Parts: sequence; structure tokens; C-alpha cells
Amino acid sequence: MIRNSVHAMRERLAGYSWLSGLAAMLCWAALVGVLGALSTLAFHLGIRFVQSLVTGQSGSIVAVTSGLPVWARIAFPVGAGFLAGLLLLVSSRIKASTNSDYMEAVAIGDGRISVRQGLLRSLSSLLTVASGGSIGREGAMVHLSSLSASVIGRFARFSTARLRLLVACGAAAGVSAAYGSPIAGALFVAEIVIGTMSMRSVGPLLVAAASAHATMRALGSYHTLYALPELAPIPVQQVLPFIVLGVVTGVVAPFFLKFLNAVRGLFKATGLGLPLRLALGGLMLGALLVVMPQVAGNGYSVVNSLLHVTWAWQAVVLILLFKVLATAITVGSGAVGGVFTPALFVGGALGALFGLVAHALVPSLAAPVPVYVLVGMGSFLGAATSAPLMAMLMIFEMTLSYQVVLPLMLAGVPAYFVARALAEVAMYDVTTVRERDVVLRYRLSTTRITELIKPASTVVHPETPVGDALQMFIDYPVRYLYVVDAQNVFQGVVAQQDMTGLLLAQDDIRARPVSEVMRIDDITPLHPDMTLDQAQALFVPFRGERLPVVSRDTAPRLLGVVYKSAVLEKYSALKRSLDASPDAVLDLSTRRIG
Repeated sequence: MIRNSVHAMRERLAGYSWLSGLAAMLCWAALVGVLGALSTLAFHLGIRFVQSLVTGQSGSIVAVTSGLPVWARIAFPVGAGFLAGLLLLVSSRIKASTNSDYMEAVAIGDGRISVRQGLLRSLSSLLTVASGGSIGREGAMVHLSSLSASVIGRFARFSTARLRLLVACGAAAGVSAAYGSPIAGALFVAEIVIGTMSMRSVGPLLVAAASAHATMRALGSYHTLYALPELAPIPVQQVLPFIVLGVVTGVVAPFFLKFLNAVRGLFKATGLGLPLRLALGGLMLGALLVVMPQVAGNGYSVVNSLLHVTWAWQAVVLILLFKVLATAITVGSGAVGGVFTPALFVGGALGALFGLVAHALVPSLAAPVPVYVLVGMGSFLGAATSAPLMAMLMIFEMTLSYQVVLPLMLAGVPAYFVARALAEVAMYDVTTVRERDVVLRYRLSTTRITELIKPASTVVHPETPVGDALQMFIDYPVRYLYVVDAQNVFQGVVAQQDMTGLLLAQDDIRARPVSEVMRIDDITPLHPDMTLDQAQALFVPFRGERLPVVSRDTAPRLLGVVYKSAVLEKYSALKRSLDASPDAVLDLSTRRIG
């Protein structure tokens, strides 16, 4: 009875085309924003529940970890890791036609996210985070928010394009709720997940992010993430060193990501199943937490300390090394979560070191150390995610300090370009895939015929007997033979049709030379500097499979042949690339799925 009622409601919703119109999408985005904020709050409550259940206390991950005895600092991550691995193992065995990752669902999928896999993976992430895993909790928060958006869109039977957009709105809401940064949340999805800044997609993203932010405020769960005392304007001479900081973070960011990938490969090489692999990671992490509990969690409390307390450079170096190792172990073991917040930690620590060195070497040019911390966070995050604009706005929204904007710009831009020049690596695979796709489209669009030329095997000379030409037609299934002189200068073609006609009309033509039956202007040859479009234009009216390629000399030489199938293959690759582009992904047509 209930199932029939739900089905009837879905059918009625599918009949209202205006419900998926662009104006209506803004309303759906607002609803998704509210659900995204509630998902974030639910995840926070889940962390506190697990902490209370296991340790009898809850609160800051670092504080809870520091209050545990030595044996518990090891046992908690090991046990939680084993359970988290079991959940991931169960999730991987669920047969689903939908995506398990929200980025894939938006960028290359159909917007459908598996509910069972999503909940199991989020619960696995919850256990890892609650037990002190050095990983960002924002990954699960954003996934839960996107999952709720996917469920709503599927219930209302949105078209694929609309469903993708709605899931993207859920992701923007999740980032906004997790970091208190609605503008950066929308740009995170636009820059990284979708890959376009078109207003038709950014508009709903902004509405969803703003709705999530407003909900967090209304429920009393918003605060400035990295509150600072009022900063004085930074003098011009103190701005220039931030360019150097940008270069430094741009150099370090790709190596940080490569190190994470390398450790992930080492864990996979053990051959252990997910539960044992995550338990091993928990054991190694627990050993680090015994020595330095401050590296537990996403690093928020330590970054706040760097902003408000003066650290010795030795202490900064030590905690930075431990944090990078803890993050690599957590991520490498296969734990589900984000690297977003740990990247902020690494950038902040690099900024603090840079600031301490600047004060020691050139105090007259050095800005306050907290400013270097914030700029290091933004430039490192922008370099790691390949989204510098998002990173700049996020730091501004998390601090509400306008004074850091100019240094962020001067550091963030060179950090991005240095990182991209050093290595083709980014925090999210969808970014590198999209960049490779752009390069592919450029190469295809600039492809010249010279790249497709094949040797011409059906070549005769003007004095070649017609009999030999006839035998060549028998040996090769072609329509034309190409005639060249002794210097390989192109003379014309011999058509199979002409040869057939001559055989029927005359008794013996085998001894006659090819020059007597040769055509001069029957086909238009290609030139090696022609583009795909120019070649296609000549192939369209031509009924054969190949065309000769000749040089542009006064006496054009035969260089080879180009097959129609080769040109079509290149066009097909170009079309597939365009179909995967952001504009195709978010084609806002009003078609619905039944």
C-alpha cells in the first residue's frame, strides 16, 4: 500500500516538468543545503557518540587522545581500523549500478549514488576519525550531503543532467557546512568537481551553500573557524616575501601528494585484506600517538595553536614530519576520508616555518607569523587541489580577515603554476583526468594530416603496362592506383571503373601504357599541413576509402595516403572528449528519465 502510494507520487512528480526547470532548481538547491547542514551535524554527533562509547569522554580529537593511557592510544585506532575495514569490505561487495563516490557521480556518472555503499563508507570514515585517524572529516560530510541530494533527485525522477547538478549542490552544501565557507564551498565544486564557472551551474551551487551556512547559523553551530585578532594592514615591503612562500608551497605540494600515493602502494603490496590493512595502519598510527598525540585528527587544534602561540622552529619541524607520516599511514592503509584539512595543516606549518625564518633573517621584511600560517594554508591547498581561487576564498571566509587577501593572491597563483609545472598530480583524480582531457582536445583539434599519413603501396608509373595495373587491382581491393613519375611526382590516378569499361569494350589492352587511361583531375589530393576539418571536407563527397597526400611543391610529390577511417577515429575521440566536458555534463535540458 505504502509502496504503491510512493510510486504514484513519483509518477505525479515526473509529470510536472516545471519542477526541474532552472528556477525550480534553486528551490531544490536550498532544500539540499538544509539537508547538507543536518548531515554535517549528524556526523559530528556520531563522532562524539563513538568517543563517549569507547573512551567515556568526547570533544577535541587531540584532547581525547591525550587523555587516553598508552595502551588505549594504540588499541582504539587498531580496533576502529579493523571495524572500518570490515565496513569497507562489505561495501565493496554490494552490487550496485550506481556510483559510490559523489565526484564520479557528478563528473562522469549519472548522479546516482549508492545509498548502502554511501552509508557504510561514511560509517567507516566515522570510526577512523573518532579513533584519531589523521584524515579530514569533511570527506564523509560532503558525501552524506551529496547522497541526500541524489536520493531526492532520484525520487523526483530528475533527468541525468539535473540529477548531476543537484548532487553537485549537495557537495557544495557539505563543504559550506563543514568549513563555514559558503562561497568557497560553491567554488570547490565548480572548480574541482564540475570544472566550469558557468553561472547556470554556479548559481544553484551558491544557493545550496548559502542555505547550508544559514542552517548552521540558525542551529548555533557556526563559528569563525580560525578567528584572529584584528590584523594591521601589511606594508608593501612585507608583501613580496609571500611570493617566495608561494613557490615553496608549490614545490612541496606535489611531493606531499606523491608521498601519500607511495605509502598507499606499500600498504597494497602487503596483500592484506581491508580489515587487516586498516588495523595495521591503526597500529602504526597508535605508535605515533603514543609519542605525539597532537597529530591525531585533522590538525585543527594545532593550526589554531600556530596562529595564537609562538612556536620554536624545531617544534614546528617535528610536528610537521609526524603529521605528514600520520596522514600517509591513515590514507595509505585505505581509510575513507578527506585530505583537505590535513593539507591545510601542512601548509600552515610550512607557513609558520617560513615566517620564523623570515623574522630571523630579514625582520624588516617579515609580516606577523600568523599571516604566514594562513597564507601557507591557502597557497598549499590551492596547489594541492588545483583550485587556487577556491583556496583563497576559503581562507578569507574561515578567518574573515581582509588583510590576508593580497598575500594570498601573491602566494596562491605562483604556488598553483609551480605545482602544475613540477608534476601532473592533484588531490582529486577527477582534476587530473579533466586536465588530460583538455590536453587531448587541444591535440585533436590541432592534429594535422601529416600525423595520419600511411605509405602508398598501390603506385604505378606512366609507362606501366595496363596488364600490370589490372593485376594490382586484383591484389589490392582499392578503387584507384596512383601514378607517379621517376621522381615520385604525382601525375594522376587510374580508376578501377575505367579499367573495367576498357576490358569490356576492347579485346586486348594489356600492353597499353597506364598513361593512356590515367585521369588527372578525378580526385583532389590532400596536403600534409591540412587540418582534420579540411580533410573531412574532401572525404565527404569522395566515395573511396583513402585519398593521396601530396606536397605543395610546384611538382607535387606523392607522400602517402590517408584513410577515411583514421580521420573518423580522430573525430570520434574528439567527440568522446567533448561529451565528457563540463558543459556536456551539466547540459540543462528539461528532458526527464522515466
